[in-house]
Amino acid sequence: MKKEVYITDYNCITPLGFDVSSNWNALVEGKSGVGLHKIIENQKPFYASMIDSEKLDNEFNIFFDSPQKSEIQRLANDNMSFTRLEKMFLLSLKPLVERHLISEETALILSTTKGNISLLKNQETLPESVFLSNLAQKLADFFVFLSNLAQKLADFFGFQTKPIVVSNACVSGVMAISVAKNMILAGKYKDAFVVAGDEISEFVISGFNSFQAIGTKICKPYDKNRDGINIGEAAAAVYITSKRDENEKFSFKILGDSAINDANHISGPSRTGDGLFASINNAMTEAQLSAEKIDFISAHGTATIYNDEMEAIAFNRMNLQNIPLHSLKAYYGHCLGASGLLESIISMESALKNTLIPSKNFEETGTSQPLNIIRENQSTEIKYILKTASGFGGCNAAIVLEKC
Repeated sequence: MKKEVYITDYNCITPLGFDVSSNWNALVEGKSGVGLHKIIENQKPFYASMIDSEKLDNEFNIFFDSPQKSEIQRLANDNMSFTRLEKMFLLSLKPLVERHLISEETALILSTTKGNISLLKNQETLPESVFLSNLAQKLADFFVFLSNLAQKLADFFGFQTKPIVVSNACVSGVMAISVAKNMILAGKYKDAFVVAGDEISEFVISGFNSFQAIGTKICKPYDKNRDGINIGEAAAAVYITSKRDENEKFSFKILGDSAINDANHISGPSRTGDGLFASINNAMTEAQLSAEKIDFISAHGTATIYNDEMEAIAFNRMNLQNIPLHSLKAYYGHCLGASGLLESIISMESALKNTLIPSKNFEETGTSQPLNIIRENQSTEIKYILKTASGFGGCNAAIVLEKC
Protein backbone atom coordinates (compact mmCIF):
# COMPACT_ATOMS: atom_id res chain seq x y z
CA MET A 1 0.00 0.00 0.00
CA LYS A 2 1.40 3.39 -0.99
CA LYS A 3 2.33 5.64 1.91
CA GLU A 4 0.45 8.93 1.99
CA VAL A 5 1.41 12.19 3.63
CA TYR A 6 -0.98 14.69 5.22
CA ILE A 7 -1.08 18.17 6.67
CA THR A 8 -3.22 17.87 9.79
CA ASP A 9 -2.57 21.08 11.72
CA TYR A 10 -1.44 24.66 11.12
CA ASN A 11 -1.05 28.12 12.62
CA CYS A 12 0.04 31.60 11.54
CA ILE A 13 1.20 34.94 12.94
CA THR A 14 0.42 37.92 10.69
CA PRO A 15 -0.65 41.59 10.85
CA LEU A 16 -4.25 40.35 10.54
CA GLY A 17 -4.10 38.10 13.60
CA PHE A 18 -2.12 35.70 15.73
CA ASP A 19 -4.08 32.58 14.87
CA VAL A 20 -5.80 31.13 11.82
CA SER A 21 -9.36 31.97 12.84
CA SER A 22 -8.65 35.69 13.29
CA ASN A 23 -6.86 35.76 9.95
CA TRP A 24 -9.74 34.02 8.24
CA ASN A 25 -12.34 36.36 9.70
CA ALA A 26 -10.33 39.38 8.58
CA LEU A 27 -10.00 38.01 5.04
CA VAL A 28 -13.72 37.30 4.76
CA GLU A 29 -14.37 40.90 5.80
CA GLY A 30 -11.95 42.12 3.14
CA LYS A 31 -9.46 43.58 5.60
CA SER A 32 -5.83 44.12 4.57
CA GLY A 33 -2.73 44.24 6.74
CA VAL A 34 -1.08 46.58 4.24
CA GLY A 35 -0.64 50.21 5.29
CA LEU A 36 1.80 53.10 5.14
CA HIS A 37 4.96 52.60 7.20
CA LYS A 38 8.14 54.61 7.58
CA ILE A 39 10.95 52.10 7.99
CA ILE A 40 14.06 53.75 6.55
CA GLU A 41 15.17 57.15 7.80
CA ASN A 42 15.17 59.97 5.24
CA GLN A 43 12.77 58.02 3.04
CA LYS A 44 9.05 58.53 2.59
CA PRO A 45 6.61 56.03 4.11
CA PHE A 46 5.59 53.24 1.78
CA TYR A 47 2.97 50.51 1.73
CA ALA A 48 3.89 47.35 3.60
CA SER A 49 2.25 44.75 5.84
CA MET A 50 3.89 44.82 9.28
CA ILE A 51 3.16 42.98 12.52
CA ASP A 52 2.60 45.30 15.46
CA SER A 53 5.73 44.91 17.60
CA GLU A 54 3.96 45.85 20.83
CA LYS A 55 1.30 43.21 20.23
CA LEU A 56 3.99 40.69 19.36
CA ASP A 57 5.80 41.37 22.63
CA ASN A 58 2.55 41.15 24.60
CA GLU A 59 1.69 37.79 23.04
CA PHE A 60 5.21 36.58 23.72
CA ASN A 61 4.96 37.65 27.37
CA ILE A 62 1.82 35.53 27.66
CA PHE A 63 3.82 32.73 26.07
CA PHE A 64 6.43 33.40 28.79
CA ASP A 65 3.92 32.11 31.34
CA SER A 66 3.62 28.80 29.51
CA PRO A 67 5.29 25.45 30.28
CA GLN A 68 8.27 26.69 28.25
CA LYS A 69 8.90 29.50 30.75
CA SER A 70 11.86 27.77 32.39
CA GLU A 71 13.49 27.22 29.00
CA ILE A 72 12.99 30.87 28.03
CA GLN A 73 14.49 31.94 31.33
CA ARG A 74 17.49 29.66 30.84
CA LEU A 75 18.19 31.12 27.41
CA ALA A 76 17.80 34.64 28.74
CA ASN A 77 20.24 33.90 31.53
CA ASP A 78 22.69 32.70 28.90
CA ASN A 79 22.46 36.09 27.15
CA MET A 80 20.50 34.43 24.35
CA SER A 81 17.03 35.95 24.43
CA PHE A 82 15.00 36.33 21.29
CA THR A 83 14.94 38.57 18.26
CA ARG A 84 11.67 39.86 16.87
CA LEU A 85 11.70 37.24 14.10
CA GLU A 86 12.44 34.42 16.53
CA LYS A 87 9.44 35.47 18.62
CA MET A 88 7.30 35.16 15.49
CA PHE A 89 8.67 31.65 14.84
CA LEU A 90 8.13 30.52 18.43
CA LEU A 91 4.57 31.82 18.61
CA SER A 92 3.60 30.16 15.34
CA LEU A 93 5.07 26.79 16.36
CA LYS A 94 3.92 26.72 19.98
CA PRO A 95 0.31 25.46 19.58
CA LEU A 96 1.36 22.75 17.13
CA VAL A 97 4.12 21.46 19.40
CA GLU A 98 1.65 21.37 22.28
CA ARG A 99 -0.79 19.25 20.24
CA HIS A 100 1.68 16.78 18.69
CA LEU A 101 4.49 14.72 20.18
CA ILE A 102 8.11 15.25 19.14
CA SER A 103 9.95 11.96 18.78
CA GLU A 104 13.44 10.98 17.69
CA GLU A 105 11.98 10.59 14.19
CA THR A 106 10.38 14.04 13.98
CA ALA A 107 11.86 16.67 11.65
CA LEU A 108 11.96 20.44 12.05
CA ILE A 109 12.10 22.26 8.71
CA LEU A 110 12.72 26.02 8.65
CA SER A 111 11.77 28.11 5.63
CA THR A 112 13.13 31.64 5.42
CA THR A 113 14.71 33.91 2.84
CA LYS A 114 16.70 36.30 5.02
CA GLY A 115 16.26 35.10 8.61
CA ASN A 116 17.96 37.31 11.21
CA ILE A 117 19.68 39.49 8.63
CA SER A 118 18.66 42.67 10.48
CA LEU A 119 21.16 41.74 13.19
CA LEU A 120 24.00 42.67 10.85
CA LYS A 121 22.99 46.30 10.91
CA ASN A 122 20.54 47.05 13.67
CA GLN A 123 22.45 46.35 16.83
CA GLU A 124 19.58 47.73 18.86
CA THR A 125 17.60 44.61 17.97
CA LEU A 126 20.07 42.45 19.86
CA PRO A 127 18.98 41.06 23.24
CA GLU A 128 18.96 43.82 25.86
CA SER A 129 21.06 41.70 28.17
CA VAL A 130 24.00 41.91 25.77
CA PHE A 131 26.11 44.96 26.63
CA LEU A 132 29.56 44.43 25.18
CA SER A 133 29.83 45.46 21.56
CA ASN A 134 32.23 42.69 20.61
CA LEU A 135 29.95 40.08 22.18
CA ALA A 136 27.00 41.70 20.45
CA GLN A 137 28.72 41.42 17.09
CA LYS A 138 29.64 37.80 17.68
CA LEU A 139 26.06 36.97 18.57
CA ALA A 140 24.81 38.85 15.53
CA ASP A 141 27.16 36.97 13.23
CA PHE A 142 26.24 33.67 14.88
CA PHE A 143 22.47 33.99 14.58
CA VAL A 144 22.52 35.39 11.05
CA PHE A 145 23.55 31.90 9.92
CA LEU A 146 20.27 30.22 9.05
CA SER A 147 21.47 26.87 10.36
CA ASN A 148 22.12 28.41 13.78
CA LEU A 149 18.71 30.09 13.81
CA ALA A 150 17.08 26.73 13.03
CA GLN A 151 19.10 24.97 15.71
CA LYS A 152 18.07 27.55 18.29
CA LEU A 153 14.40 26.84 17.56
CA ALA A 154 15.03 23.09 17.60
CA ASP A 155 16.82 23.25 20.95
CA PHE A 156 14.06 25.35 22.47
CA PHE A 157 11.31 22.86 21.64
CA GLY A 158 13.45 19.77 22.21
CA PHE A 159 13.76 18.38 18.69
CA GLN A 160 16.17 15.45 18.63
CA THR A 161 17.00 15.57 14.92
CA LYS A 162 19.17 18.12 13.16
CA PRO A 163 16.91 20.84 11.70
CA ILE A 164 16.66 21.36 7.95
CA VAL A 165 16.76 24.81 6.33
CA VAL A 166 14.98 25.55 3.05
CA SER A 167 16.05 28.93 1.69
CA ASN A 168 15.32 29.25 -2.02
CA ALA A 169 14.05 32.79 -2.48
CA CYS A 170 10.27 33.18 -2.58
CA VAL A 171 9.44 29.53 -3.28
CA SER A 172 10.89 28.47 0.08
CA GLY A 173 7.55 28.08 1.87
CA VAL A 174 6.07 25.80 -0.80
CA MET A 175 9.30 23.86 -1.16
CA ALA A 176 9.47 23.24 2.59
CA ILE A 177 6.18 21.33 2.34
CA SER A 178 7.64 19.30 -0.52
CA VAL A 179 10.81 18.53 1.42
CA ALA A 180 8.78 17.30 4.40
CA LYS A 181 6.56 15.16 2.21
CA ASN A 182 9.40 13.54 0.30
CA MET A 183 11.56 12.86 3.36
CA ILE A 184 8.63 11.20 5.11
CA LEU A 185 7.92 9.10 2.01
CA ALA A 186 11.60 8.13 1.89
CA GLY A 187 11.41 6.91 5.47
CA LYS A 188 13.82 9.49 6.84
CA TYR A 189 11.22 10.82 9.30
CA LYS A 190 7.79 9.81 10.58
CA ASP A 191 6.48 13.36 10.84
CA ALA A 192 7.62 16.97 10.52
CA PHE A 193 6.96 20.47 11.77
CA VAL A 194 7.47 23.07 9.06
CA VAL A 195 7.85 26.70 10.13
CA ALA A 196 8.33 29.65 7.80
CA GLY A 197 8.98 33.30 8.45
CA ASP A 198 10.56 36.56 7.34
CA GLU A 199 10.43 40.11 8.67
CA ILE A 200 10.67 43.45 6.94
CA SER A 201 14.23 44.75 6.99
CA GLU A 202 16.12 47.61 5.42
CA PHE A 203 18.14 45.09 3.43
CA VAL A 204 15.05 43.59 1.77
CA ILE A 205 13.48 46.97 1.10
CA SER A 206 16.67 48.30 -0.47
CA GLY A 207 16.93 45.23 -2.66
CA PHE A 208 13.44 45.54 -4.10
CA ASN A 209 13.88 49.30 -4.43
CA SER A 210 16.93 48.69 -6.59
CA PHE A 211 14.66 46.82 -9.02
CA GLN A 212 12.09 49.65 -8.83
CA ALA A 213 9.60 46.96 -7.80
CA ILE A 214 8.03 48.61 -4.74
CA GLY A 215 4.46 49.75 -5.40
CA THR A 216 3.23 53.26 -4.64
CA LYS A 217 -0.11 52.00 -3.27
CA ILE A 218 -1.68 48.77 -2.03
CA CYS A 219 -0.76 46.23 -4.68
CA LYS A 220 -3.14 45.02 -7.38
CA PRO A 221 -2.07 41.56 -8.61
CA TYR A 222 -2.94 40.83 -12.25
CA ASP A 223 -4.62 44.21 -12.62
CA LYS A 224 -3.99 46.51 -15.59
CA ASN A 225 -3.04 49.37 -13.26
CA ARG A 226 -0.70 47.47 -10.93
CA ASP A 227 2.62 49.16 -10.21
CA GLY A 228 4.59 46.82 -7.96
CA ILE A 229 4.78 44.81 -4.77
CA ASN A 230 4.16 45.52 -1.11
CA ILE A 231 6.64 43.91 1.27
CA GLY A 232 5.10 41.91 4.13
CA GLU A 233 6.09 39.85 7.13
CA ALA A 234 4.61 36.78 8.78
CA ALA A 235 5.35 33.45 10.37
CA ALA A 236 3.44 30.24 9.71
CA ALA A 237 3.70 26.60 10.73
CA VAL A 238 2.20 23.26 9.67
CA TYR A 239 2.35 19.72 11.02
CA ILE A 240 2.90 16.99 8.42
CA THR A 241 2.55 13.26 9.05
CA SER A 242 1.95 9.91 7.36
CA LYS A 243 -0.37 8.79 10.15
CA ARG A 244 -3.85 10.26 10.28
CA ASP A 245 -5.37 10.57 13.73
CA GLU A 246 -9.13 10.11 13.99
CA ASN A 247 -9.17 12.97 16.48
CA GLU A 248 -7.76 15.48 13.98
CA LYS A 249 -10.24 18.15 12.94
CA PHE A 250 -9.05 18.00 9.33
CA SER A 251 -6.42 16.59 7.01
CA PHE A 252 -5.10 17.50 3.59
CA LYS A 253 -3.26 14.94 1.52
CA ILE A 254 -0.18 16.22 -0.34
CA LEU A 255 -0.91 14.62 -3.70
CA GLY A 256 1.92 16.05 -5.79
CA ASP A 257 4.78 18.50 -5.74
CA SER A 258 7.54 19.82 -7.94
CA ALA A 259 10.21 22.52 -8.04
CA ILE A 260 11.85 23.57 -11.30
CA ASN A 261 14.47 26.25 -11.95
CA ASP A 262 14.27 27.72 -15.44
CA ALA A 263 17.61 29.60 -15.02
CA ASN A 264 16.16 32.50 -16.95
CA HIS A 265 17.62 35.44 -15.02
CA ILE A 266 18.83 36.41 -11.55
CA SER A 267 15.63 38.38 -10.94
CA GLY A 268 13.44 38.22 -14.07
CA PRO A 269 10.99 35.33 -14.63
CA SER A 270 10.89 33.33 -17.83
CA ARG A 271 8.88 35.11 -20.53
CA THR A 272 7.43 31.75 -21.60
CA GLY A 273 6.65 30.51 -18.08
CA ASP A 274 8.72 27.36 -18.65
CA GLY A 275 9.73 26.75 -15.04
CA LEU A 276 6.30 27.31 -13.54
CA PHE A 277 4.64 25.31 -16.33
CA ALA A 278 6.96 22.36 -15.69
CA SER A 279 6.45 22.58 -11.92
CA ILE A 280 2.67 22.55 -12.24
CA ASN A 281 2.75 19.80 -14.86
CA ASN A 282 4.95 17.57 -12.69
CA ALA A 283 2.87 18.15 -9.55
CA MET A 284 -0.42 17.44 -11.31
CA THR A 285 1.01 14.37 -13.05
CA GLU A 286 2.10 12.95 -9.69
CA ALA A 287 -1.32 13.82 -8.26
CA GLN A 288 -2.96 12.12 -11.27
CA LEU A 289 -5.27 15.07 -11.77
CA SER A 290 -6.34 16.84 -14.94
CA ALA A 291 -6.80 20.61 -15.10
CA GLU A 292 -10.59 20.52 -14.75
CA LYS A 293 -10.31 18.67 -11.43
CA ILE A 294 -8.58 21.62 -9.72
CA ASP A 295 -11.11 23.64 -7.73
CA PHE A 296 -9.00 26.71 -7.20
CA ILE A 297 -5.48 28.11 -7.51
CA SER A 298 -3.61 30.04 -4.85
CA ALA A 299 -1.12 31.81 -7.08
CA HIS A 300 2.00 33.87 -6.35
CA GLY A 301 0.68 37.12 -7.84
CA THR A 302 3.22 39.76 -6.82
CA ALA A 303 1.64 42.60 -8.86
CA THR A 304 4.77 43.14 -10.93
CA ILE A 305 4.39 43.19 -14.70
CA TYR A 306 6.78 40.35 -15.48
CA ASN A 307 5.70 37.97 -12.71
CA ASP A 308 1.97 38.29 -13.33
CA GLU A 309 2.43 37.91 -17.08
CA MET A 310 4.62 34.84 -16.67
CA GLU A 311 2.06 33.19 -14.41
CA ALA A 312 -0.79 33.90 -16.82
CA ILE A 313 1.17 32.27 -19.64
CA ALA A 314 2.05 29.21 -17.54
CA PHE A 315 -1.52 28.71 -16.32
CA ASN A 316 -2.86 28.98 -19.87
CA ARG A 317 -0.27 26.47 -21.10
CA MET A 318 -1.66 24.08 -18.47
CA ASN A 319 -5.29 24.81 -19.51
CA LEU A 320 -5.97 26.27 -16.07
CA GLN A 321 -7.18 29.67 -17.29
CA ASN A 322 -10.79 28.95 -16.27
CA ILE A 323 -10.00 27.76 -12.72
CA PRO A 324 -10.82 30.33 -9.99
CA LEU A 325 -7.58 32.00 -8.93
CA HIS A 326 -6.44 34.55 -6.40
CA SER A 327 -3.35 36.19 -4.95
CA LEU A 328 -3.23 37.10 -1.26
CA LYS A 329 -0.47 39.70 -1.64
CA ALA A 330 -2.87 42.67 -1.27
CA TYR A 331 -3.86 41.30 2.16
CA TYR A 332 -0.46 40.25 3.49
CA GLY A 333 2.10 41.83 1.20
CA HIS A 334 4.94 39.68 -0.09
CA CYS A 335 6.21 37.77 2.97
CA LEU A 336 9.16 36.20 1.14
CA GLY A 337 10.01 32.79 2.65
CA ALA A 338 6.78 32.77 4.66
CA SER A 339 4.44 33.58 1.77
CA GLY A 340 4.10 30.08 0.29
CA LEU A 341 3.37 28.40 3.60
CA LEU A 342 1.02 31.13 4.82
CA GLU A 343 -0.92 31.12 1.55
CA SER A 344 -1.12 27.32 1.64
CA ILE A 345 -2.67 27.54 5.11
CA ILE A 346 -5.27 30.08 3.96
CA SER A 347 -6.00 27.85 0.94
CA MET A 348 -6.71 24.90 3.20
CA GLU A 349 -8.89 27.06 5.44
CA SER A 350 -10.79 28.13 2.28
CA ALA A 351 -11.41 24.48 1.48
CA LEU A 352 -12.63 23.76 5.00
CA LYS A 353 -14.99 26.72 4.83
CA ASN A 354 -15.88 26.06 1.15
CA THR A 355 -15.31 29.74 0.48
CA LEU A 356 -13.19 31.44 -2.17
CA ILE A 357 -11.50 34.66 -1.08
CA PRO A 358 -11.24 37.38 -3.77
CA SER A 359 -8.00 38.70 -5.19
CA LYS A 360 -8.17 42.08 -3.49
CA ASN A 361 -7.99 45.25 -5.62
CA PHE A 362 -8.36 43.43 -8.93
CA GLU A 363 -10.51 45.39 -11.38
CA GLU A 364 -9.32 44.97 -14.96
CA THR A 365 -7.23 42.24 -16.56
CA GLY A 366 -3.62 43.28 -16.99
CA THR A 367 -2.16 40.15 -18.57
CA SER A 368 -2.01 39.15 -22.22
CA GLN A 369 -3.76 35.85 -21.53
CA PRO A 370 -7.00 35.37 -19.57
CA LEU A 371 -7.29 34.26 -15.96
CA ASN A 372 -10.38 33.56 -13.86
CA ILE A 373 -9.60 36.03 -11.07
CA ILE A 374 -11.87 35.71 -8.01
CA ARG A 375 -13.58 39.08 -7.49
CA GLU A 376 -15.80 38.46 -4.44
CA ASN A 377 -16.38 35.93 -1.67
CA GLN A 378 -17.86 32.81 -3.25
CA SER A 379 -19.37 29.71 -1.66
CA THR A 380 -18.34 26.55 -3.49
CA GLU A 381 -17.19 23.02 -2.80
CA ILE A 382 -13.38 22.87 -2.68
CA LYS A 383 -11.53 19.56 -2.73
CA TYR A 384 -8.41 19.99 -4.87
CA ILE A 385 -6.08 22.96 -4.45
CA LEU A 386 -3.12 24.03 -6.59
CA LYS A 387 -0.61 26.27 -4.82
CA THR A 388 2.20 27.87 -6.82
CA ALA A 389 5.18 30.13 -6.15
CA SER A 390 7.98 31.73 -8.14
CA GLY A 391 11.09 33.63 -7.15
CA PHE A 392 14.44 35.18 -7.95
CA GLY A 393 16.99 33.03 -9.72
CA GLY A 394 14.38 31.32 -11.88
CA CYS A 395 12.93 29.11 -9.13
CA ASN A 396 9.35 27.86 -9.33
CA ALA A 397 7.35 25.43 -7.21
CA ALA A 398 3.90 23.85 -7.09
CA ILE A 399 1.98 21.54 -4.78
CA VAL A 400 -1.42 19.86 -5.12
CA LEU A 401 -3.51 19.33 -1.98
CA GLU A 402 -6.63 17.23 -1.49
CA LYS A 403 -9.15 17.84 1.29
CA CYS A 404 -9.84 14.47 2.93
